[in-house]
Amino acid sequence: MPTTDRIEIVGLRAFGRHGVFAHEREQGQDFVVDVVLEVDLEPAGRTDELAATVNYGVVSEAVVARIGGEPFDLIESLADRIAADALAQPLVQAVEVTVHKPSAPITVPFTDVTVRIRRAASRCAVVALGANLGDRRAALQGAVWALGAAGTVRAVSPVFETAALTLPGAGPQPDYLNAVVLLDTALEPASLLAHAHAVEASFGRERTERWGARTLDVDLVAVEGVTSTDPALTLPHPRAHERAFVLAPWAALAPSAQLPGRDGRVAELLAALPDDERAGVRRRDDLALAVPVAPLVGVAP
Repeated sequence: MPTTDRIEIVGLRAFGRHGVFAHEREQGQDFVVDVVLEVDLEPAGRTDELAATVNYGVVSEAVVARIGGEPFDLIESLADRIAADALAQPLVQAVEVTVHKPSAPITVPFTDVTVRIRRAASRCAVVALGANLGDRRAALQGAVWALGAAGTVRAVSPVFETAALTLPGAGPQPDYLNAVVLLDTALEPASLLAHAHAVEASFGRERTERWGARTLDVDLVAVEGVTSTDPALTLPHPRAHERAFVLAPWAALAPSAQLPGRDGRVAELLAALPDDERAGVRRRDDLALAVPVAPLVGVAP
Protein backbone atom coordinates (compact mmCIF):
# COMPACT_ATOMS: atom_id res chain seq x y z
CA MET A 1 0.00 0.00 0.00
CA PRO A 2 1.13 3.66 -0.20
CA THR A 3 4.39 4.42 1.58
CA THR A 4 4.68 6.84 4.48
CA ASP A 5 8.33 7.64 3.67
CA ARG A 6 9.14 11.14 2.43
CA ILE A 7 11.95 13.18 0.92
CA GLU A 8 11.33 16.90 1.44
CA ILE A 9 13.07 19.66 -0.53
CA VAL A 10 12.20 23.03 0.96
CA GLY A 11 12.79 26.56 -0.30
CA LEU A 12 13.96 26.11 -3.90
CA ARG A 13 14.18 29.69 -5.17
CA ALA A 14 14.53 30.93 -8.75
CA PHE A 15 13.58 33.86 -10.97
CA GLY A 16 10.65 33.43 -13.34
CA ARG A 17 8.14 35.35 -15.43
CA HIS A 18 4.90 33.59 -14.54
CA GLY A 19 1.72 35.63 -14.19
CA VAL A 20 -1.32 36.98 -15.97
CA PHE A 21 -0.22 40.63 -16.13
CA ALA A 22 2.14 42.07 -18.73
CA HIS A 23 4.44 43.59 -16.10
CA GLU A 24 4.89 40.14 -14.51
CA ARG A 25 6.12 38.79 -17.82
CA GLU A 26 8.34 41.82 -18.45
CA GLN A 27 9.87 42.34 -15.00
CA GLY A 28 9.64 38.82 -13.55
CA GLN A 29 9.93 37.92 -9.87
CA ASP A 30 11.23 35.26 -7.51
CA PHE A 31 9.29 32.07 -6.93
CA VAL A 32 9.89 29.55 -4.15
CA VAL A 33 8.97 25.87 -4.41
CA ASP A 34 8.74 23.08 -1.83
CA VAL A 35 8.63 19.47 -3.00
CA VAL A 36 7.68 16.39 -0.98
CA LEU A 37 8.47 13.08 -2.68
CA GLU A 38 6.71 9.94 -1.48
CA VAL A 39 9.21 7.11 -1.91
CA ASP A 40 9.75 3.72 -0.29
CA LEU A 41 13.05 4.43 1.47
CA GLU A 42 13.45 1.03 3.12
CA PRO A 43 15.70 -0.38 0.35
CA ALA A 44 17.97 2.69 0.46
CA GLY A 45 18.20 2.58 4.24
CA ARG A 46 19.06 -1.11 4.15
CA THR A 47 21.59 -1.05 1.28
CA ASP A 48 23.02 2.50 1.48
CA GLU A 49 22.86 2.58 -2.34
CA LEU A 50 22.00 5.77 -4.25
CA ALA A 51 20.26 3.70 -6.92
CA ALA A 52 17.71 2.60 -4.30
CA THR A 53 16.42 6.12 -3.73
CA VAL A 54 15.64 9.33 -5.65
CA ASN A 55 18.41 11.76 -6.56
CA TYR A 56 16.95 14.92 -5.04
CA GLY A 57 19.66 17.00 -6.71
CA VAL A 58 18.21 16.05 -10.10
CA VAL A 59 14.71 16.88 -8.87
CA SER A 60 15.89 20.26 -7.55
CA GLU A 61 17.54 21.18 -10.84
CA ALA A 62 14.36 20.27 -12.72
CA VAL A 63 12.31 22.53 -10.42
CA VAL A 64 14.64 25.49 -10.95
CA ALA A 65 14.56 24.89 -14.71
CA ARG A 66 10.75 24.94 -14.67
CA ILE A 67 10.63 28.17 -12.68
CA GLY A 68 13.00 29.88 -15.11
CA GLY A 69 11.54 28.27 -18.22
CA GLU A 70 8.32 28.67 -20.19
CA PRO A 71 6.11 31.26 -18.45
CA PHE A 72 2.61 30.30 -17.34
CA ASP A 73 -0.30 32.56 -16.50
CA LEU A 74 -1.05 30.51 -13.39
CA ILE A 75 1.19 29.11 -10.69
CA GLU A 76 -1.27 26.21 -10.67
CA SER A 77 0.11 25.29 -14.10
CA LEU A 78 3.68 25.69 -12.89
CA ALA A 79 2.96 23.37 -9.95
CA ASP A 80 1.38 20.80 -12.26
CA ARG A 81 4.46 20.69 -14.55
CA ILE A 82 6.81 20.41 -11.58
CA ALA A 83 4.76 17.51 -10.25
CA ALA A 84 4.87 15.76 -13.62
CA ASP A 85 8.66 16.15 -13.74
CA ALA A 86 8.99 14.65 -10.27
CA LEU A 87 6.73 11.70 -11.09
CA ALA A 88 8.92 10.94 -14.10
CA GLN A 89 11.69 9.98 -11.67
CA PRO A 90 11.87 6.24 -10.99
CA LEU A 91 10.61 5.15 -7.55
CA VAL A 92 8.50 8.27 -6.90
CA GLN A 93 5.02 7.07 -5.93
CA ALA A 94 3.46 10.49 -5.36
CA VAL A 95 4.52 14.11 -4.99
CA GLU A 96 3.29 17.22 -3.21
CA VAL A 97 4.33 20.54 -4.73
CA THR A 98 3.91 23.96 -3.10
CA VAL A 99 4.60 27.04 -5.21
CA HIS A 100 5.10 30.31 -3.30
CA LYS A 101 4.57 33.65 -5.03
CA PRO A 102 5.62 36.16 -2.34
CA SER A 103 5.55 39.13 -4.74
CA ALA A 104 2.13 38.44 -6.23
CA PRO A 105 0.34 41.57 -7.53
CA ILE A 106 -2.10 42.01 -4.62
CA THR A 107 -3.11 45.49 -3.46
CA VAL A 108 -3.52 44.68 0.24
CA PRO A 109 -0.84 43.62 2.77
CA PHE A 110 -0.01 39.90 2.67
CA THR A 111 2.83 37.57 3.50
CA ASP A 112 2.66 34.97 0.77
CA VAL A 113 0.48 33.31 -1.86
CA THR A 114 0.84 29.57 -2.28
CA VAL A 115 -0.63 26.82 -4.42
CA ARG A 116 -0.26 23.28 -3.12
CA ILE A 117 -1.08 20.19 -5.19
CA ARG A 118 -0.60 16.44 -4.78
CA ARG A 119 -0.26 14.05 -7.68
CA ALA A 120 0.22 10.28 -7.67
CA ALA A 121 2.01 8.12 -10.20
CA SER A 122 -0.34 6.11 -12.35
CA ARG A 123 -0.17 2.32 -12.37
CA CYS A 124 -1.98 -0.50 -14.12
CA ALA A 125 -4.98 -2.14 -12.51
CA VAL A 126 -6.42 -5.41 -13.78
CA VAL A 127 -10.20 -5.25 -13.44
CA ALA A 128 -12.51 -8.23 -14.04
CA LEU A 129 -16.08 -7.66 -15.22
CA GLY A 130 -19.04 -10.03 -15.16
CA ALA A 131 -22.81 -9.89 -15.68
CA ASN A 132 -25.55 -12.51 -15.95
CA LEU A 133 -28.78 -10.52 -15.61
CA GLY A 134 -30.47 -8.18 -18.05
CA ASP A 135 -28.56 -6.89 -21.08
CA ARG A 136 -25.24 -8.44 -20.13
CA ARG A 137 -23.14 -6.95 -22.92
CA ALA A 138 -24.56 -3.47 -22.32
CA ALA A 139 -23.62 -3.76 -18.65
CA LEU A 140 -20.03 -4.72 -19.50
CA GLN A 141 -19.73 -1.93 -22.04
CA GLY A 142 -21.17 0.56 -19.58
CA ALA A 143 -18.64 -0.55 -16.99
CA VAL A 144 -15.79 0.03 -19.46
CA TRP A 145 -17.00 3.59 -20.08
CA ALA A 146 -17.44 4.19 -16.36
CA LEU A 147 -13.94 2.92 -15.54
CA GLY A 148 -12.62 5.59 -17.88
CA ALA A 149 -13.65 8.15 -15.26
CA ALA A 150 -11.05 6.60 -12.92
CA GLY A 151 -8.17 6.63 -15.38
CA THR A 152 -7.25 5.57 -18.89
CA VAL A 153 -8.64 2.32 -20.26
CA ARG A 154 -5.55 0.83 -21.86
CA ALA A 155 -7.14 -2.32 -23.28
CA VAL A 156 -10.25 -4.50 -23.07
CA SER A 157 -10.24 -8.27 -23.51
CA PRO A 158 -12.54 -10.30 -25.73
CA VAL A 159 -15.82 -11.30 -24.09
CA PHE A 160 -16.21 -14.84 -22.76
CA GLU A 161 -19.39 -16.67 -21.74
CA THR A 162 -19.26 -18.82 -18.62
CA ALA A 163 -21.69 -21.01 -16.70
CA ALA A 164 -22.55 -19.40 -13.36
CA LEU A 165 -20.92 -20.72 -10.20
CA THR A 166 -23.58 -21.49 -7.59
CA LEU A 167 -23.64 -22.72 -4.02
CA PRO A 168 -24.65 -26.36 -3.39
CA GLY A 169 -28.42 -26.68 -3.48
CA ALA A 170 -28.92 -23.33 -5.19
CA GLY A 171 -31.05 -23.08 -8.29
CA PRO A 172 -29.66 -22.51 -11.80
CA GLN A 173 -28.60 -19.08 -13.01
CA PRO A 174 -28.13 -17.55 -16.47
CA ASP A 175 -24.65 -17.75 -17.95
CA TYR A 176 -22.22 -14.91 -17.32
CA LEU A 177 -20.48 -12.68 -19.80
CA ASN A 178 -16.96 -11.89 -18.59
CA ALA A 179 -14.16 -9.56 -19.64
CA VAL A 180 -10.97 -8.05 -18.26
CA VAL A 181 -9.93 -4.40 -18.45
CA LEU A 182 -6.43 -2.95 -18.08
CA LEU A 183 -6.84 0.46 -16.47
CA ASP A 184 -4.08 3.03 -15.96
CA THR A 185 -5.06 5.01 -12.87
CA ALA A 186 -3.60 7.36 -10.29
CA LEU A 187 -6.27 6.41 -7.74
CA GLU A 188 -5.20 4.61 -4.60
CA PRO A 189 -6.54 1.01 -4.55
CA ALA A 190 -9.14 1.78 -1.88
CA SER A 191 -10.48 4.69 -3.95
CA LEU A 192 -10.51 2.54 -7.07
CA LEU A 193 -12.49 -0.12 -5.18
CA ALA A 194 -14.99 2.52 -4.08
CA HIS A 195 -15.33 3.62 -7.70
CA ALA A 196 -15.87 -0.01 -8.77
CA HIS A 197 -18.64 -0.40 -6.20
CA ALA A 198 -20.25 2.84 -7.39
CA VAL A 199 -20.20 1.53 -10.97
CA GLU A 200 -21.85 -1.71 -9.82
CA ALA A 201 -24.51 0.21 -7.93
CA SER A 202 -25.27 2.37 -10.98
CA PHE A 203 -26.25 -0.83 -12.80
CA GLY A 204 -28.51 -2.00 -9.99
CA ARG A 205 -26.11 -4.43 -8.31
CA GLU A 206 -27.43 -5.67 -4.96
CA ARG A 207 -25.17 -7.56 -2.53
CA THR A 208 -27.88 -9.69 -0.92
CA GLU A 209 -26.76 -13.23 -1.73
CA ARG A 210 -23.35 -14.87 -1.93
CA TRP A 211 -22.68 -16.07 -5.48
CA GLY A 212 -26.06 -14.68 -6.46
CA ALA A 213 -26.93 -13.49 -9.94
CA ARG A 214 -25.56 -10.02 -10.75
CA THR A 215 -26.45 -7.22 -13.09
CA LEU A 216 -22.76 -6.28 -12.91
CA ASP A 217 -19.67 -7.44 -11.04
CA VAL A 218 -16.52 -5.27 -11.01
CA ASP A 219 -13.56 -6.91 -9.22
CA LEU A 220 -10.02 -5.65 -8.70
CA VAL A 221 -7.74 -8.55 -9.62
CA ALA A 222 -4.35 -6.86 -9.27
CA VAL A 223 -2.82 -3.39 -9.04
CA GLU A 224 0.73 -2.83 -10.22
CA GLY A 225 3.20 -2.75 -7.35
CA VAL A 226 0.54 -3.25 -4.66
CA THR A 227 0.01 -6.16 -2.29
CA SER A 228 -2.56 -6.04 0.48
CA THR A 229 -3.87 -8.51 3.05
CA ASP A 230 -6.64 -6.17 4.19
CA PRO A 231 -9.88 -8.21 4.30
CA ALA A 232 -11.68 -5.27 2.70
CA LEU A 233 -9.34 -5.36 -0.30
CA THR A 234 -6.95 -8.27 -0.74
CA LEU A 235 -4.50 -7.77 -3.61
CA PRO A 236 -3.85 -9.66 -5.74
CA HIS A 237 -7.32 -11.22 -5.66
CA PRO A 238 -6.84 -14.43 -3.63
CA ARG A 239 -8.86 -16.64 -6.00
CA ALA A 240 -8.00 -15.16 -9.39
CA HIS A 241 -5.51 -17.94 -10.14
CA GLU A 242 -8.24 -20.59 -10.01
CA ARG A 243 -10.95 -18.80 -11.97
CA ALA A 244 -11.10 -19.56 -15.67
CA PHE A 245 -13.55 -16.71 -16.24
CA VAL A 246 -10.83 -14.29 -15.10
CA LEU A 247 -7.79 -16.03 -16.56
CA ALA A 248 -9.26 -16.74 -20.02
CA PRO A 249 -10.05 -13.12 -20.95
CA TRP A 250 -6.86 -11.88 -19.28
CA ALA A 251 -4.77 -14.44 -21.18
CA ALA A 252 -6.48 -13.50 -24.44
CA LEU A 253 -5.54 -9.89 -23.79
CA ALA A 254 -2.05 -10.31 -22.32
CA PRO A 255 -0.89 -13.97 -22.27
CA SER A 256 2.56 -13.05 -20.90
CA ALA A 257 1.15 -11.09 -17.95
CA GLN A 258 1.82 -12.45 -14.49
CA LEU A 259 -0.41 -12.62 -11.45
CA PRO A 260 1.73 -11.36 -8.56
CA GLY A 261 2.58 -14.06 -6.06
CA ARG A 262 1.96 -16.90 -8.54
CA ASP A 263 4.52 -18.80 -10.58
CA GLY A 264 3.95 -18.77 -14.31
CA ARG A 265 2.23 -16.49 -16.76
CA VAL A 266 -1.50 -15.98 -16.91
CA ALA A 267 -1.78 -18.27 -19.94
CA GLU A 268 0.07 -20.99 -18.01
CA LEU A 269 -2.19 -20.59 -14.98
CA LEU A 270 -5.18 -21.02 -17.28
CA ALA A 271 -3.67 -24.12 -18.90
CA ALA A 272 -3.14 -25.66 -15.45
CA LEU A 273 -6.86 -25.58 -14.61
CA PRO A 274 -8.97 -28.73 -15.03
CA ASP A 275 -10.14 -29.40 -18.59
CA ASP A 276 -13.81 -29.01 -17.74
CA GLU A 277 -13.27 -25.55 -16.24
CA ARG A 278 -11.40 -24.34 -19.31
CA ALA A 279 -13.98 -25.87 -21.62
CA GLY A 280 -16.74 -24.07 -19.74
CA VAL A 281 -15.42 -20.66 -20.79
CA ARG A 282 -16.43 -19.84 -24.37
CA ARG A 283 -15.07 -16.90 -26.33
CA ARG A 284 -17.75 -14.63 -27.87
CA ASP A 285 -16.13 -12.50 -30.55
CA ASP A 286 -19.61 -11.43 -31.69
CA LEU A 287 -19.95 -9.44 -28.44
CA ALA A 288 -16.71 -7.44 -28.62
CA LEU A 289 -16.51 -4.36 -26.38
CA ALA A 290 -15.34 -0.93 -27.50
CA VAL A 291 -12.36 0.81 -25.90
CA PRO A 292 -12.88 4.51 -25.03
CA VAL A 293 -11.19 6.67 -27.67
CA ALA A 294 -10.92 9.78 -25.49
CA PRO A 295 -10.43 8.71 -21.84
CA LEU A 296 -11.35 11.15 -19.10
CA VAL A 297 -8.08 10.93 -17.11
CA GLY A 298 -4.55 9.35 -16.43
CA VAL A 299 -1.13 3.90 -14.87
CA ALA A 300 1.15 0.34 -16.30
CA PRO A 301 0.98 -4.18 -15.60
